[in-house]
Amino acid sequence: MSATPTTDRLESSLAPAFVALCVGAVAMGISPIFVRFAAADVGPFASAFWRVALSLPVVYAWMVIEEKRAPVDAPRRSYTRATVLAGLAFSGDLFFWHLSILNTTVANATFFATTAPLFVILIVWFVLKQRISRGTIVGLLFCLLGGGALIGQSLQVDPARIRGDLFGVATAFFFGLYFLAVGRARDNAGAARVTFEAGMVTSAVLLVIALLFDTRVIPHTWQGTAALTAMAFISQAGGQGLLAIALGRLPPVFSSLVIFLEAIAAAVFGWLILNEALTLIQSLGGALILIGIWAARPRSHAPVG
Repeated sequence: MSATPTTDRLESSLAPAFVALCVGAVAMGISPIFVRFAAADVGPFASAFWRVALSLPVVYAWMVIEEKRAPVDAPRRSYTRATVLAGLAFSGDLFFWHLSILNTTVANATFFATTAPLFVILIVWFVLKQRISRGTIVGLLFCLLGGGALIGQSLQVDPARIRGDLFGVATAFFFGLYFLAVGRARDNAGAARVTFEAGMVTSAVLLVIALLFDTRVIPHTWQGTAALTAMAFISQAGGQGLLAIALGRLPPVFSSLVIFLEAIAAAVFGWLILNEALTLIQSLGGALILIGIWAARPRSHAPVG
């Protein structure tokens, strides 16, 4: 992974990349709604498989268009180690996320999954030996407090659910690893190619998992099919694709904090579509996340964070 983009590149591309990242986070934030609508048709692992597999034709078309418009000397290396690692990491993320949901409360699973930026920072700091800015640390603390406030009223401390909580921590680790792998993969290929090739790896892994662990793999109603298709197009092709675009320009550490917007989007969509309550504390949690993202924003001549 390259250390930090040059100042000129960072300043010139920050705004569009940041917008792509925010829209991508919102697109991924609606995925639990689609999972809820598809739950009567397919099991959780099958749902994760269809999310990725059904997006592949769309992402492939995007890749063809992107590479036709790209300069001849643009990097196009296929299935690099970073891209394969991104696909495996996202497989781990979705696998442990669903295991966490099955073995603990949704609130607990969501809370532990939102700690992914913590793992990004730890890997960048201790493994890659890159310096983290003070603003990033402050931003992380605000985002974690905000994420806790969003779901804190539903959190439960129960020794019987410790295994599910640990699965949630594993979810966060693999999602953090996914961020770093995509950031590295973008050095050698465009956003569409990275998204498509990582998706090929992920769908292959998830198909095996779905066949092993789910009894319901094929959707049999129009509602289930529509929900899975919408999740594939919006949350996977749209959300993950925009994330890959942003990670070609923004530091992975900062990008991982912006994904906290996914928690805000999930709460808002739950309120609008499923009539779930949205409390004052949750609203304050959303505000803390926004403050944290602002505090961690990239600055000129700043460290990687």
